[in-house]
Amino acid sequence: MKRIVVIGLCIIFELVFYFTFLMGFIENFAFIQALLRILSLCVTMWIVTYSKNLGNQILWIILILTFPIFGTLLYLTIGGNLYRSKTLKKILKSIEKSQNSLIQDNKILDEIKNKDMDVYGQVSYISKIAKYPIYNANEVKYYPLGEQVYKVMLEELKKAEKFIFIEYFIISEGKMWQGILNILEEKAKAGVDVRVIYDDFGSISTVPKKYYKKLREKGIKAICFNELQPIIDVIMNNRDHRKIMVIDGKVAFSGGINIADEYINEKERFGHWKDNGIMIKGEAVWNFTLTFLEIWNAFCEEKENYSKYKYKFKENLKEDGYICPYAENPLDNENVGENIYMNILNNANKYVYIFTPYLILDTEMIGCLNLAAKRGVDVRIVVPGIPDKKTIYSITKSFYPLLLESGVKIYQYTPGFIHSKVFVSDDKIATVGTLNLDYRSLYHHFECGTYLYDSTVIEDIKQDAIETIEKSELVKKENLKTTLPTFLFNGILRLFSALL
Repeated sequence: MKRIVVIGLCIIFELVFYFTFLMGFIENFAFIQALLRILSLCVTMWIVTYSKNLGNQILWIILILTFPIFGTLLYLTIGGNLYRSKTLKKILKSIEKSQNSLIQDNKILDEIKNKDMDVYGQVSYISKIAKYPIYNANEVKYYPLGEQVYKVMLEELKKAEKFIFIEYFIISEGKMWQGILNILEEKAKAGVDVRVIYDDFGSISTVPKKYYKKLREKGIKAICFNELQPIIDVIMNNRDHRKIMVIDGKVAFSGGINIADEYINEKERFGHWKDNGIMIKGEAVWNFTLTFLEIWNAFCEEKENYSKYKYKFKENLKEDGYICPYAENPLDNENVGENIYMNILNNANKYVYIFTPYLILDTEMIGCLNLAAKRGVDVRIVVPGIPDKKTIYSITKSFYPLLLESGVKIYQYTPGFIHSKVFVSDDKIATVGTLNLDYRSLYHHFECGTYLYDSTVIEDIKQDAIETIEKSELVKKENLKTTLPTFLFNGILRLFSALL
Protein backbone atom coordinates (compact mmCIF):
# COMPACT_ATOMS: atom_id res chain seq x y z
CA MET A 1 0.00 0.00 0.00
CA LYS A 2 2.90 2.36 0.70
CA ARG A 3 4.06 2.02 -2.88
CA ILE A 4 0.55 2.73 -4.23
CA VAL A 5 0.27 5.86 -2.07
CA VAL A 6 3.72 7.14 -3.08
CA ILE A 7 3.07 6.61 -6.78
CA GLY A 8 -0.37 8.21 -6.54
CA LEU A 9 0.88 11.27 -4.66
CA CYS A 10 3.80 11.75 -7.08
CA ILE A 11 1.47 11.63 -10.09
CA ILE A 12 -0.97 14.09 -8.49
CA PHE A 13 1.89 16.45 -7.61
CA GLU A 14 3.27 16.21 -11.14
CA LEU A 15 -0.14 16.93 -12.68
CA VAL A 16 -0.72 19.95 -10.45
CA PHE A 17 2.77 21.35 -11.08
CA TYR A 18 2.66 20.67 -14.80
CA PHE A 19 -0.70 22.26 -15.47
CA THR A 20 -0.22 25.16 -13.04
CA PHE A 21 2.96 26.09 -14.88
CA LEU A 22 1.40 25.70 -18.31
CA MET A 23 -1.80 27.55 -17.47
CA GLY A 24 0.18 30.43 -15.99
CA PHE A 25 2.26 30.61 -19.16
CA ILE A 26 -0.70 30.33 -21.52
CA GLU A 27 -2.77 33.03 -19.81
CA ASN A 28 -0.09 35.60 -20.67
CA PHE A 29 -0.25 34.86 -24.40
CA ALA A 30 -3.65 35.33 -26.01
CA PHE A 31 -2.61 33.85 -29.36
CA ILE A 32 -1.51 30.62 -27.63
CA GLN A 33 -4.94 30.41 -25.98
CA ALA A 34 -6.58 30.83 -29.37
CA LEU A 35 -4.39 28.14 -30.94
CA LEU A 36 -5.15 25.71 -28.13
CA ARG A 37 -8.89 26.33 -28.44
CA ILE A 38 -8.66 25.55 -32.15
CA LEU A 39 -6.58 22.48 -31.27
CA SER A 40 -9.24 21.37 -28.76
CA LEU A 41 -11.87 21.48 -31.51
CA CYS A 42 -9.61 19.51 -33.85
CA VAL A 43 -8.90 16.91 -31.15
CA THR A 44 -12.63 16.53 -30.47
CA MET A 45 -13.34 16.02 -34.16
CA TRP A 46 -10.50 13.50 -34.38
CA ILE A 47 -11.94 11.52 -31.44
CA VAL A 48 -15.45 11.55 -32.95
CA THR A 49 -14.16 10.48 -36.37
CA TYR A 50 -11.62 7.80 -35.46
CA SER A 51 -12.60 6.43 -32.05
CA LYS A 52 -13.30 2.68 -31.98
CA ASN A 53 -15.98 3.34 -29.39
CA LEU A 54 -17.35 6.79 -28.61
CA GLY A 55 -18.74 5.60 -25.28
CA ASN A 56 -15.17 5.02 -24.20
CA GLN A 57 -14.30 8.62 -25.08
CA ILE A 58 -17.27 10.56 -23.68
CA LEU A 59 -15.36 11.71 -20.61
CA TRP A 60 -12.54 13.12 -22.76
CA ILE A 61 -14.99 14.89 -25.08
CA ILE A 62 -16.76 16.50 -22.10
CA LEU A 63 -13.46 17.60 -20.55
CA ILE A 64 -12.15 19.04 -23.82
CA LEU A 65 -15.35 20.93 -24.67
CA THR A 66 -15.88 22.19 -21.11
CA PHE A 67 -12.25 23.09 -20.42
CA PRO A 68 -10.70 23.51 -23.90
CA ILE A 69 -7.16 24.23 -22.76
CA PHE A 70 -6.93 22.01 -19.70
CA GLY A 71 -8.88 19.14 -21.27
CA THR A 72 -6.85 19.17 -24.48
CA LEU A 73 -3.52 19.22 -22.64
CA LEU A 74 -4.65 16.42 -20.34
CA TYR A 75 -5.81 14.28 -23.28
CA LEU A 76 -2.60 14.81 -25.21
CA THR A 77 -0.57 14.01 -22.08
CA ILE A 78 -2.21 10.81 -20.81
CA GLY A 79 -5.29 9.98 -22.88
CA GLY A 80 -4.16 10.17 -26.45
CA ASN A 81 -1.89 8.38 -28.84
CA LEU A 82 -0.80 5.05 -27.37
CA TYR A 83 1.94 4.70 -29.94
CA ARG A 84 4.07 7.41 -28.35
CA SER A 85 5.19 4.71 -25.94
CA LYS A 86 8.34 2.83 -26.91
CA THR A 87 7.13 -0.12 -24.85
CA LEU A 88 3.85 -0.37 -26.74
CA LYS A 89 5.64 0.01 -30.06
CA LYS A 90 7.79 -2.98 -29.12
CA ILE A 91 4.75 -5.01 -28.11
CA LEU A 92 2.97 -4.18 -31.38
CA LYS A 93 6.06 -5.19 -33.38
CA SER A 94 6.32 -8.44 -31.41
CA ILE A 95 2.61 -9.19 -32.01
CA GLU A 96 3.07 -8.71 -35.74
CA LYS A 97 6.02 -11.10 -35.68
CA SER A 98 4.14 -13.77 -33.75
CA GLN A 99 1.13 -13.61 -36.08
CA ASN A 100 3.36 -14.66 -38.97
CA SER A 101 3.65 -18.02 -37.20
CA LEU A 102 -0.12 -18.51 -36.91
CA ILE A 103 -1.34 -20.42 -39.98
CA GLN A 104 -4.91 -21.52 -40.54
CA ASP A 105 -5.75 -24.90 -42.01
CA ASN A 106 -8.51 -23.85 -44.44
CA LYS A 107 -9.93 -27.38 -44.50
CA ILE A 108 -11.11 -26.79 -40.93
CA LEU A 109 -12.90 -23.59 -41.93
CA ASP A 110 -14.54 -25.46 -44.82
CA GLU A 111 -15.75 -28.16 -42.41
CA ILE A 112 -17.41 -25.54 -40.22
CA LYS A 113 -18.87 -23.79 -43.26
CA ASN A 114 -20.60 -27.01 -44.30
CA LYS A 115 -21.97 -27.50 -40.78
CA ASP A 116 -23.22 -24.06 -39.77
CA MET A 117 -22.98 -20.82 -41.77
CA ASP A 118 -23.66 -18.63 -38.74
CA VAL A 119 -20.79 -20.18 -36.81
CA TYR A 120 -18.61 -20.03 -39.93
CA GLY A 121 -19.07 -16.27 -39.95
CA GLN A 122 -17.87 -16.08 -36.36
CA VAL A 123 -14.82 -18.33 -36.75
CA SER A 124 -13.97 -16.72 -40.08
CA TYR A 125 -13.73 -13.38 -38.26
CA ILE A 126 -11.50 -14.84 -35.53
CA SER A 127 -9.25 -16.59 -38.05
CA LYS A 128 -9.02 -14.05 -40.88
CA ILE A 129 -9.34 -10.72 -39.06
CA ALA A 130 -8.13 -11.44 -35.53
CA LYS A 131 -5.52 -13.85 -37.02
CA TYR A 132 -6.01 -16.74 -34.57
CA PRO A 133 -6.38 -20.17 -36.24
CA ILE A 134 -9.18 -22.63 -35.45
CA TYR A 135 -8.18 -26.22 -34.59
CA ASN A 136 -10.02 -29.55 -34.38
CA ALA A 137 -7.63 -32.11 -32.85
CA ASN A 138 -7.58 -31.22 -29.17
CA GLU A 139 -8.60 -32.50 -25.78
CA VAL A 140 -10.31 -29.88 -23.63
CA LYS A 141 -11.39 -29.97 -20.00
CA TYR A 142 -13.37 -27.34 -18.12
CA TYR A 143 -13.05 -26.85 -14.37
CA PRO A 144 -15.85 -24.90 -12.66
CA LEU A 145 -13.74 -23.96 -9.62
CA GLY A 146 -10.23 -22.63 -9.19
CA GLU A 147 -9.24 -25.28 -6.64
CA GLN A 148 -10.10 -28.01 -9.13
CA VAL A 149 -7.96 -26.68 -11.94
CA TYR A 150 -5.10 -25.85 -9.54
CA LYS A 151 -4.62 -29.52 -8.65
CA VAL A 152 -4.32 -30.42 -12.34
CA MET A 153 -1.91 -27.53 -12.94
CA LEU A 154 0.46 -28.94 -10.33
CA GLU A 155 0.28 -32.41 -11.87
CA GLU A 156 1.07 -31.12 -15.35
CA LEU A 157 3.86 -28.80 -14.16
CA LYS A 158 5.64 -31.79 -12.63
CA LYS A 159 5.74 -33.41 -16.10
CA ALA A 160 7.55 -30.45 -17.74
CA GLU A 161 10.70 -31.40 -19.65
CA LYS A 162 11.56 -28.43 -21.88
CA PHE A 163 9.81 -25.20 -20.91
CA ILE A 164 7.18 -23.60 -18.71
CA PHE A 165 5.61 -20.25 -19.60
CA ILE A 166 3.47 -18.46 -16.99
CA GLU A 167 1.70 -15.13 -17.56
CA TYR A 168 -0.74 -13.83 -14.93
CA PHE A 169 -2.21 -10.49 -13.92
CA ILE A 170 -1.84 -11.32 -10.22
CA ILE A 171 0.76 -13.44 -8.47
CA SER A 172 0.36 -13.44 -4.71
CA GLU A 173 2.59 -14.97 -2.09
CA GLY A 174 0.67 -17.75 -0.38
CA LYS A 175 -0.21 -21.43 -0.61
CA MET A 176 -1.23 -21.42 -4.27
CA TRP A 177 1.86 -19.62 -5.56
CA GLN A 178 4.19 -21.51 -3.24
CA GLY A 179 2.93 -24.82 -4.58
CA ILE A 180 3.69 -23.68 -8.13
CA LEU A 181 6.96 -21.96 -7.19
CA ASN A 182 8.39 -25.10 -5.58
CA ILE A 183 7.95 -26.96 -8.87
CA LEU A 184 9.31 -24.05 -10.92
CA GLU A 185 12.49 -23.93 -8.82
CA GLU A 186 12.96 -27.68 -9.14
CA LYS A 187 12.43 -27.61 -12.90
CA ALA A 188 14.74 -24.61 -13.40
CA LYS A 189 17.53 -26.47 -11.57
CA ALA A 190 16.92 -29.44 -13.89
CA GLY A 191 17.50 -27.25 -16.95
CA VAL A 192 13.88 -26.54 -17.91
CA ASP A 193 13.37 -23.08 -19.45
CA VAL A 194 11.07 -21.45 -16.88
CA ARG A 195 9.63 -17.98 -17.60
CA VAL A 196 7.19 -15.87 -15.59
CA ILE A 197 5.36 -12.64 -16.48
CA TYR A 198 3.28 -10.82 -13.91
CA ASP A 199 1.60 -7.42 -14.08
CA ASP A 200 3.07 -4.78 -11.78
CA PHE A 201 -0.24 -3.11 -10.98
CA GLY A 202 -2.10 -6.39 -10.52
CA SER A 203 0.58 -7.66 -8.13
CA ILE A 204 1.51 -4.35 -6.51
CA SER A 205 0.21 -5.35 -3.08
CA THR A 206 0.74 -9.12 -3.32
CA VAL A 207 4.49 -9.49 -3.95
CA PRO A 208 7.47 -7.31 -3.01
CA LYS A 209 8.71 -4.57 -5.32
CA LYS A 210 11.17 -5.90 -7.94
CA TYR A 211 9.97 -9.42 -7.18
CA TYR A 212 11.22 -10.57 -10.58
CA LYS A 213 14.79 -10.17 -9.27
CA LYS A 214 14.08 -12.69 -6.50
CA LEU A 215 12.70 -15.12 -9.06
CA ARG A 216 15.80 -14.70 -11.21
CA GLU A 217 17.95 -15.59 -8.21
CA LYS A 218 16.10 -18.92 -8.16
CA GLY A 219 16.97 -19.59 -11.80
CA ILE A 220 13.55 -18.52 -13.07
CA LYS A 221 13.45 -16.00 -15.90
CA ALA A 222 10.98 -13.30 -14.95
CA ILE A 223 9.72 -9.91 -16.06
CA CYS A 224 7.27 -7.42 -14.60
CA PHE A 225 4.82 -6.08 -17.17
CA ASN A 226 4.60 -2.29 -17.45
CA GLU A 227 6.34 -1.47 -14.18
CA LEU A 228 4.67 1.47 -12.43
CA GLN A 229 6.69 4.63 -12.00
CA PRO A 230 5.95 7.73 -9.88
CA ILE A 231 5.62 9.84 -13.04
CA ILE A 232 2.85 10.37 -15.58
CA ASP A 233 3.00 7.49 -18.04
CA VAL A 234 0.81 7.19 -21.12
CA ILE A 235 0.63 3.39 -20.81
CA MET A 236 -0.08 3.08 -17.08
CA ASN A 237 -3.71 2.40 -18.01
CA ASN A 238 -2.84 -0.65 -20.15
CA ARG A 239 -2.31 -3.76 -18.06
CA ASP A 240 -1.56 -7.42 -18.78
CA HIS A 241 -4.78 -9.08 -17.55
CA ARG A 242 -4.08 -12.43 -19.24
CA LYS A 243 -3.97 -15.80 -17.48
CA ILE A 244 -1.81 -18.27 -19.38
CA MET A 245 0.24 -21.32 -18.45
CA VAL A 246 1.95 -23.34 -21.19
CA ILE A 247 3.93 -26.54 -20.54
CA ASP A 248 6.24 -27.94 -23.24
CA GLY A 249 3.85 -26.73 -25.94
CA LYS A 250 1.70 -29.76 -25.16
CA VAL A 251 -0.62 -28.40 -22.48
CA ALA A 252 -2.07 -24.97 -21.78
CA PHE A 253 -4.22 -23.58 -18.98
CA SER A 254 -6.29 -20.41 -18.97
CA GLY A 255 -9.58 -19.16 -17.55
CA GLY A 256 -10.52 -16.69 -14.85
CA ILE A 257 -8.19 -17.58 -11.99
CA ASN A 258 -5.12 -15.62 -10.99
CA ILE A 259 -2.43 -17.14 -8.75
CA ALA A 260 -3.63 -16.11 -5.31
CA ASP A 261 -5.20 -18.02 -2.42
CA GLU A 262 -8.70 -16.53 -2.72
CA TYR A 263 -8.98 -17.98 -6.25
CA ILE A 264 -8.78 -21.51 -4.84
CA ASN A 265 -10.82 -20.66 -1.70
CA GLU A 266 -7.85 -21.06 0.61
CA LYS A 267 -8.53 -17.52 1.80
CA GLU A 268 -12.00 -15.99 2.12
CA ARG A 269 -12.35 -12.37 1.07
CA PHE A 270 -15.82 -11.94 -0.40
CA GLY A 271 -17.64 -15.12 0.50
CA HIS A 272 -17.20 -18.14 -1.76
CA TRP A 273 -14.98 -17.34 -4.75
CA LYS A 274 -16.55 -18.76 -7.91
CA ASP A 275 -14.00 -18.99 -10.68
CA ASN A 276 -12.97 -21.41 -13.42
CA GLY A 277 -10.17 -22.82 -15.52
CA ILE A 278 -9.75 -24.59 -18.82
CA MET A 279 -7.06 -27.06 -19.92
CA ILE A 280 -6.12 -27.70 -23.55
CA LYS A 281 -3.98 -30.50 -24.99
CA GLY A 282 -3.30 -30.37 -28.70
CA GLU A 283 -2.32 -28.08 -31.54
CA ALA A 284 -4.40 -25.17 -30.20
CA VAL A 285 -1.79 -24.75 -27.44
CA TRP A 286 0.33 -23.04 -30.09
CA ASN A 287 -1.92 -19.96 -30.00
CA PHE A 288 -1.29 -19.52 -26.28
CA THR A 289 2.44 -20.20 -26.68
CA LEU A 290 2.76 -17.36 -29.19
CA THR A 291 0.54 -15.07 -27.12
CA PHE A 292 3.01 -15.48 -24.26
CA LEU A 293 6.06 -15.00 -26.46
CA GLU A 294 4.76 -11.78 -28.02
CA ILE A 295 4.81 -10.09 -24.60
CA TRP A 296 8.01 -11.77 -23.44
CA ASN A 297 10.03 -10.79 -26.49
CA ALA A 298 8.70 -7.22 -26.44
CA PHE A 299 10.43 -6.77 -23.08
CA CYS A 300 13.41 -9.09 -23.43
CA GLU A 301 13.96 -8.69 -27.20
CA GLU A 302 15.40 -12.18 -27.53
CA LYS A 303 16.10 -13.13 -31.13
CA GLU A 304 14.78 -16.65 -31.02
CA ASN A 305 13.06 -18.99 -33.41
CA TYR A 306 9.47 -19.39 -32.26
CA SER A 307 9.10 -22.73 -34.01
CA LYS A 308 11.27 -24.50 -31.44
CA TYR A 309 8.46 -24.06 -28.93
CA LYS A 310 5.88 -25.73 -31.17
CA TYR A 311 5.28 -29.31 -30.13
CA LYS A 312 4.79 -31.78 -32.98
CA PHE A 313 1.98 -34.04 -31.87
CA LYS A 314 2.58 -37.62 -32.92
CA GLU A 315 -0.04 -39.08 -30.63
CA ASN A 316 -3.59 -39.25 -31.94
CA LEU A 317 -5.82 -36.79 -30.14
CA LYS A 318 -9.55 -37.29 -30.15
CA GLU A 319 -11.31 -34.70 -32.29
CA ASP A 320 -13.84 -33.02 -30.06
CA GLY A 321 -15.30 -30.11 -31.98
CA TYR A 322 -13.37 -26.94 -32.73
CA ILE A 323 -11.30 -24.65 -30.54
CA CYS A 324 -9.50 -21.33 -30.85
CA PRO A 325 -7.47 -19.62 -28.14
CA TYR A 326 -7.39 -15.88 -28.96
CA ALA A 327 -5.95 -12.69 -27.53
CA GLU A 328 -7.06 -9.09 -27.16
CA ASN A 329 -4.76 -6.08 -27.16
CA PRO A 330 -5.46 -2.32 -27.10
CA LEU A 331 -3.00 -1.54 -29.89
CA ASP A 332 -5.02 -2.44 -32.99
CA ASN A 333 -8.34 -1.36 -34.43
CA GLU A 334 -10.10 -4.61 -33.56
CA ASN A 335 -12.06 -5.13 -30.35
CA VAL A 336 -11.67 -8.88 -30.70
CA GLY A 337 -13.07 -9.85 -27.31
CA GLU A 338 -16.14 -7.63 -27.53
CA ASN A 339 -16.80 -8.65 -31.13
CA ILE A 340 -16.73 -12.33 -30.19
CA TYR A 341 -19.19 -11.66 -27.37
CA MET A 342 -21.50 -9.65 -29.64
CA ASN A 343 -21.33 -12.27 -32.42
CA ILE A 344 -22.50 -14.90 -29.94
CA LEU A 345 -25.42 -12.70 -28.87
CA ASN A 346 -26.37 -11.76 -32.42
CA ASN A 347 -26.44 -15.39 -33.61
CA ALA A 348 -28.11 -16.97 -30.58
CA ASN A 349 -31.49 -18.62 -31.09
CA LYS A 350 -32.30 -20.23 -27.74
CA TYR A 351 -30.14 -18.96 -24.89
CA VAL A 352 -26.98 -17.14 -23.83
CA TYR A 353 -25.72 -17.61 -20.26
CA ILE A 354 -23.07 -15.15 -19.09
CA PHE A 355 -20.72 -14.96 -16.10
CA THR A 356 -19.01 -11.62 -15.39
CA PRO A 357 -17.74 -10.01 -12.17
CA TYR A 358 -18.32 -6.50 -13.55
CA LEU A 359 -21.07 -5.11 -15.76
CA ILE A 360 -20.01 -1.73 -17.16
CA LEU A 361 -21.39 -1.63 -20.68
CA ASP A 362 -21.05 0.53 -23.76
CA THR A 363 -24.02 1.32 -25.99
CA GLU A 364 -23.15 -1.41 -28.51
CA MET A 365 -23.11 -4.16 -25.88
CA ILE A 366 -26.32 -2.90 -24.28
CA GLY A 367 -27.95 -2.94 -27.72
CA CYS A 368 -26.80 -6.53 -28.41
CA LEU A 369 -27.99 -7.84 -25.04
CA ASN A 370 -31.36 -6.11 -25.30
CA LEU A 371 -31.95 -7.11 -28.92
CA ALA A 372 -31.16 -10.76 -28.18
CA ALA A 373 -33.67 -10.75 -25.32
CA LYS A 374 -36.29 -9.00 -27.47
CA ARG A 375 -35.83 -11.68 -30.14
CA GLY A 376 -36.86 -14.25 -27.55
CA VAL A 377 -33.38 -15.48 -26.60
CA ASP A 378 -33.08 -16.46 -22.94
CA VAL A 379 -30.28 -14.08 -21.87
CA ARG A 380 -29.06 -14.59 -18.31
CA ILE A 381 -26.19 -12.72 -16.66
CA VAL A 382 -24.67 -13.82 -13.35
CA VAL A 383 -22.85 -11.14 -11.35
CA PRO A 384 -21.47 -11.20 -7.79
CA GLY A 385 -23.73 -11.26 -4.75
CA ILE A 386 -20.86 -9.97 -2.61
CA PRO A 387 -18.79 -7.33 -4.46
CA ASP A 388 -15.03 -6.90 -4.30
CA LYS A 389 -15.24 -3.21 -5.23
CA LYS A 390 -18.30 -1.34 -3.94
CA THR A 391 -17.93 1.58 -6.37
CA ILE A 392 -17.76 -0.73 -9.38
CA TYR A 393 -20.68 -2.72 -7.98
CA SER A 394 -22.74 0.46 -7.74
CA ILE A 395 -22.08 1.16 -11.43
CA THR A 396 -22.91 -2.47 -12.29
CA LYS A 397 -26.32 -2.16 -10.62
CA SER A 398 -27.02 1.10 -12.45
CA PHE A 399 -27.23 -0.92 -15.70
CA TYR A 400 -29.89 -3.29 -14.34
CA PRO A 401 -32.97 -1.25 -15.35
CA LEU A 402 -31.80 -0.86 -18.96
CA LEU A 403 -31.41 -4.62 -19.31
CA LEU A 404 -34.37 -5.83 -17.28
CA GLU A 405 -36.72 -3.65 -19.30
CA SER A 406 -35.85 -5.67 -22.42
CA GLY A 407 -36.19 -9.05 -20.74
CA VAL A 408 -32.56 -9.77 -19.85
CA LYS A 409 -32.41 -11.78 -16.61
CA ILE A 410 -29.80 -10.80 -14.03
CA TYR A 411 -28.75 -13.05 -11.16
CA GLN A 412 -26.58 -12.21 -8.16
CA TYR A 413 -24.38 -15.07 -6.96
CA THR A 414 -25.64 -15.43 -3.40
CA PRO A 415 -22.69 -17.39 -1.86
CA GLY A 416 -20.16 -14.69 -2.70
CA PHE A 417 -18.05 -13.33 -5.56
CA ILE A 418 -18.10 -14.67 -9.12
CA HIS A 419 -14.91 -13.97 -11.04
CA SER A 420 -15.51 -16.26 -14.05
CA LYS A 421 -15.82 -14.73 -17.52
CA VAL A 422 -18.00 -17.03 -19.64
CA PHE A 423 -20.46 -16.95 -22.55
CA VAL A 424 -22.25 -20.18 -23.47
CA SER A 425 -24.99 -20.36 -26.10
CA ASP A 426 -27.40 -22.84 -27.74
CA ASP A 427 -25.45 -25.97 -26.65
CA LYS A 428 -22.91 -25.34 -29.41
CA ILE A 429 -20.77 -22.25 -28.64
CA ALA A 430 -18.85 -21.05 -25.60
CA THR A 431 -15.96 -18.81 -24.71
CA VAL A 432 -13.97 -18.96 -21.46
CA GLY A 433 -11.35 -16.38 -20.70
CA THR A 434 -10.20 -13.26 -18.91
CA LEU A 435 -12.42 -10.59 -20.50
CA ASN A 436 -14.85 -8.91 -18.12
CA LEU A 437 -17.86 -7.03 -19.44
CA ASP A 438 -16.30 -3.65 -18.69
CA TYR A 439 -14.31 -0.96 -20.46
CA ARG A 440 -10.97 -1.96 -18.98
CA SER A 441 -11.07 -5.51 -20.33
CA LEU A 442 -12.66 -4.67 -23.66
CA TYR A 443 -10.59 -1.59 -24.52
CA HIS A 444 -7.55 -1.05 -22.27
CA HIS A 445 -6.08 -4.39 -21.22
CA PHE A 446 -4.17 -7.25 -22.83
CA GLU A 447 -6.57 -10.19 -22.51
CA CYS A 448 -7.14 -13.74 -23.75
CA GLY A 449 -9.89 -16.29 -24.20
CA THR A 450 -10.77 -19.70 -25.63
CA TYR A 451 -13.56 -20.01 -28.22
CA LEU A 452 -15.27 -23.41 -28.50
CA TYR A 453 -17.70 -24.80 -31.07
CA ASP A 454 -19.42 -28.21 -31.19
CA SER A 455 -17.30 -29.56 -28.32
CA THR A 456 -18.59 -31.92 -25.60
CA VAL A 457 -17.03 -29.61 -23.00
CA ILE A 458 -19.70 -27.02 -23.82
CA GLU A 459 -22.20 -29.19 -21.98
CA ASP A 460 -19.97 -28.99 -18.90
CA ILE A 461 -19.89 -25.21 -19.17
CA LYS A 462 -23.66 -25.05 -19.57
CA GLN A 463 -24.15 -27.31 -16.55
CA ASP A 464 -21.89 -25.05 -14.50
CA ALA A 465 -24.00 -22.08 -15.57
CA ILE A 466 -27.26 -23.82 -14.59
CA GLU A 467 -25.92 -24.88 -11.18
CA THR A 468 -24.54 -21.40 -10.52
CA ILE A 469 -27.84 -19.75 -11.49
CA GLU A 470 -29.66 -22.08 -9.08
CA LYS A 471 -27.46 -20.72 -6.27
CA SER A 472 -28.12 -17.12 -7.31
CA GLU A 473 -30.89 -14.61 -6.65
CA LEU A 474 -32.91 -13.25 -9.55
CA VAL A 475 -32.98 -9.46 -9.66
CA LYS A 476 -36.52 -8.11 -9.99
CA LYS A 477 -37.51 -4.69 -11.32
CA GLU A 478 -39.85 -3.99 -8.43
CA ASN A 479 -36.97 -4.42 -5.96
CA LEU A 480 -34.79 -1.79 -7.63
CA LYS A 481 -34.90 1.42 -5.66
CA THR A 482 -32.81 4.41 -6.64
CA THR A 483 -32.75 7.65 -4.68
CA LEU A 484 -31.92 10.93 -6.41
CA PRO A 485 -28.45 11.18 -4.77
CA THR A 486 -27.66 7.59 -5.84
CA PHE A 487 -28.89 8.31 -9.37
CA LEU A 488 -26.68 11.40 -9.64
CA PHE A 489 -23.71 9.62 -8.07
CA ASN A 490 -23.97 6.68 -10.47
CA GLY A 491 -24.33 9.05 -13.41
CA ILE A 492 -21.05 10.73 -12.50
CA LEU A 493 -19.35 7.36 -11.95
CA ARG A 494 -20.51 6.14 -15.36
CA LEU A 495 -18.86 9.15 -16.98
CA PHE A 496 -15.58 8.00 -15.46
CA SER A 497 -16.30 4.28 -15.98
CA ALA A 498 -13.89 4.03 -18.90
CA LEU A 499 -11.08 4.81 -16.46
CA LEU A 500 -12.23 2.60 -13.55
